[in-house]
Amino acid sequence: MDTVTRPRILVVGAGFAGVECVRRLERKLAPDEADVTLVTPFAYQLYLPLLPQVASGVLTPQSIALSLRRSRKYRTRIIPGGAIGVDLKSKVCVIRTITDKIVNERYDYIVLAPGSVTRTFDIPGLTEHAFGMKTLAEAAYIRDHVISQLDLADASDDPAERAARLQFVVVGGGYAGTETAACLQRLTHAAVQRYPRLDPGLIKWHLIDIAPKLMPELGDKLGRSAQEILKRRGIEVSLGVSIAKASPEEVTFTDGRVVPTHTLIWTAGVVASPLIATLGAETVKGRLAVTSELCLPGHDGVFALGDSAAVPDLAKGDGAVCPPTAQHAMRQGKKVADNVMAALRGQSLQRYEHKDLGLVVDLGGKDAVSKPLGVELRGLPAQVVARGYHWSALRTNVAKTRVMTNWLLNAVAGDDFVRTGFQARKPARLKDFEYTDSYLTPEEVRERVEGRTAGSL
Repeated sequence: MDTVTRPRILVVGAGFAGVECVRRLERKLAPDEADVTLVTPFAYQLYLPLLPQVASGVLTPQSIALSLRRSRKYRTRIIPGGAIGVDLKSKVCVIRTITDKIVNERYDYIVLAPGSVTRTFDIPGLTEHAFGMKTLAEAAYIRDHVISQLDLADASDDPAERAARLQFVVVGGGYAGTETAACLQRLTHAAVQRYPRLDPGLIKWHLIDIAPKLMPELGDKLGRSAQEILKRRGIEVSLGVSIAKASPEEVTFTDGRVVPTHTLIWTAGVVASPLIATLGAETVKGRLAVTSELCLPGHDGVFALGDSAAVPDLAKGDGAVCPPTAQHAMRQGKKVADNVMAALRGQSLQRYEHKDLGLVVDLGGKDAVSKPLGVELRGLPAQVVARGYHWSALRTNVAKTRVMTNWLLNAVAGDDFVRTGFQARKPARLKDFEYTDSYLTPEEVRERVEGRTAGSL
């Protein structure tokens, strides 16, 4: 007898795009209409925009990690691992599980939403000595590290060591870098009050970026407002500058300055996941070139969205592509789910179009700059909009309750400046978290698929 199997839908990535796609597929698909599988190293969706607040201790890590297994109705099969290659011809995705076992997963429809990784350059010492701000573990580690610098400076009788441990460098004048510098500066400013042996004037934060403007997407006025807020707090902002090299105890800027420091945080942009390079398909600045229906041209059943896809921005036109933001990723996730179901049912696909709702930048406390629907806001009104947007975008009521509770508790009681000791004696730099050397080449993917006929999950 012939066994009739349901179509297999494979979703790669549990970010904003991937989770929204899976949630919609579960709501709209009949149980016997298709099998849905999600590939992700962690069974949670990370609310990335609030990561700097985890690093500064305003929020607990679990408050922005939204469990994918909380719902009893959840029927998607989760493979705990990461996709390291895709063979479009054979319709096979190669996956490395969290135990380093490599398996082949066959699919009929695949949704590629692997997100992005930190963009790095060939700068001596960068990946060995810089911290990233892309994962929950990195944010938790950076908090411990920053507080430990205060502890070590307080315990030291060497003025040079004290000065080095109390200088901090953040590279990247975009949202991640600016919010990270702003939030962590507030942490050190509050914490140093508990260290009577330390001179608060020794704490110095540097925010540098090779671009001529801070957060140019905000416009000149709001960008200058954000820069003025940072300078008022004592953060030294240097534009048109990057780093030339890094070592464990100092960083050399491209303008020749040498800053003694034990803390270099690198947030200078992102690039599409290396998974995209394994496809051998056309890309636009590293992002997979797709149609306005979120399809990969010439390949039936292949969809891509989010940070790793160059989705045409129909609202802007003129060949623009959608920026890698959460508001686009969430809406693309819903649209791609609709189009997967349409393809499954033999219906026509719909184009993705969304007009940007604006931008919000939370600088901690009462400081913020926001541009909702083109309206420029500063100070407390901007902060209300920023936190209101983030709070409403959280997917579950549990997450909303945790975040709101954390905000209120921090506003009333402040921080305890406690180190968890998380991986205190293990390396935790850029090269240790994103595993960018784990991906296969297109040739290795083909060899892997052709050489293995059994053992798939």
